[in-house]
Amino acid sequence: MAGLNKYQAYPEYRDSGVEWLGEIPAHWETLQHKYVAYYTKGKNPSFLLDTPTKNTLPYLSMDCLRNNSIDKYAIVSNDIRIALEGQPLIIWDGSNAGEFVKGRKGILSSTMASATLNYPLHMQYYWYLCTAIEAEMRKHANGMGIPHVNGEELKNIHLSIPSITEQKSIAGFLEFETTKISNLIEKQQQLIELLKEKRQAVISHAVTKGLNPDVPMKDSGVKWLGEVPKHWHICKLKWFANLKSGDFITSNSIEPEGNYPVYGGNGLRGYYSYFTHNGEYVLIGRQGALCGNINYAIGKFWASEHAVVVTPNERAVTIWLGELLRIMNLNQYSVSAAQPGLAVERITDLYIPIPPYQEQINIGTYISKYISLDKKLIEHSTDNIELLKERRTALISAAVTGKIDLRNWTAPIPEAETPTEASA
Repeated sequence: MAGLNKYQAYPEYRDSGVEWLGEIPAHWETLQHKYVAYYTKGKNPSFLLDTPTKNTLPYLSMDCLRNNSIDKYAIVSNDIRIALEGQPLIIWDGSNAGEFVKGRKGILSSTMASATLNYPLHMQYYWYLCTAIEAEMRKHANGMGIPHVNGEELKNIHLSIPSITEQKSIAGFLEFETTKISNLIEKQQQLIELLKEKRQAVISHAVTKGLNPDVPMKDSGVKWLGEVPKHWHICKLKWFANLKSGDFITSNSIEPEGNYPVYGGNGLRGYYSYFTHNGEYVLIGRQGALCGNINYAIGKFWASEHAVVVTPNERAVTIWLGELLRIMNLNQYSVSAAQPGLAVERITDLYIPIPPYQEQINIGTYISKYISLDKKLIEHSTDNIELLKERRTALISAAVTGKIDLRNWTAPIPEAETPTEASA
């Protein structure tokens, strides 16, 4: 892979006889995983607590470990499994079965298993070995409905075993290089969040204040709006658009392909042979977690009962109205229940700012162009993240399979501060 050419290869290789390893350095060994480590599945505690108390530990679910956040605790007992700080864990059940994560001290959930070494292996090197075999574990996950780790595959997969000295050198190299890559990924993720925040701010300003920074303003009399351009009107949403729930359709009726798209609370759900609407509409998510979501539908389509269809009158431009509704955070007007639902009557009574029709067109055009450019910037950052992840994966694989010789690698010495920098 490009970028690995700068590293030197070992002078002599041999065929490992293992497909995922390929050729390995002639002096390296291979061992089946079961001779290197064994895995113990977690057990669910009898109950969970929202706050820590005496004799409790964090409850380690997949989300907790991925997001590095603790929201549940459990009492330590003989019936649970405790994971240690830095211990390799594998997600055993679910859509991510076969993925490895680094543990922290806590109580292991039943959907995960912890690794215990039974061979003299450098722990950090073993962690990178786990990362390298993750694709194989995920590929062989099986089960009816919910995927599970293939225990036999996990035990029998062959691992590459260099000397302890080489293991330490490889682990040190990978720790140094993957940390740099992870920092770059984090910066790209931060950039994406900043772009999204700026987009929201730009759109919010456009639909509530207009595009002319010098226009005279007036108090709207509406708390959430504040001041609006003096020539704009304020009126209730129901005087400007009709809001109505879509039509019921069974899940079995929705096909992956068909004549007309079916839209629900979160956009496209599939296709159907009939349509309920023809034109350009704003759709609002009506139920559950998607309550208040904004989407658009154009042409002939079926609107399901999970969406509220907004039909603007002849004085409203669709994208202007849709983006105005988006920044109004309509989810706050849902009815509290086991399955929250949008209170359409409350929404139609809300006051909104109304610019002249031509100004709506101008605002809509401006927003469309801005969103298009913003999406390209986000896509560029997303592509960069994927490339960085691919490089990280390739680097780990090359190091633990001996494709690059790291025996003489030493960590670069940080540049000393100059007197000027130190006194700045």
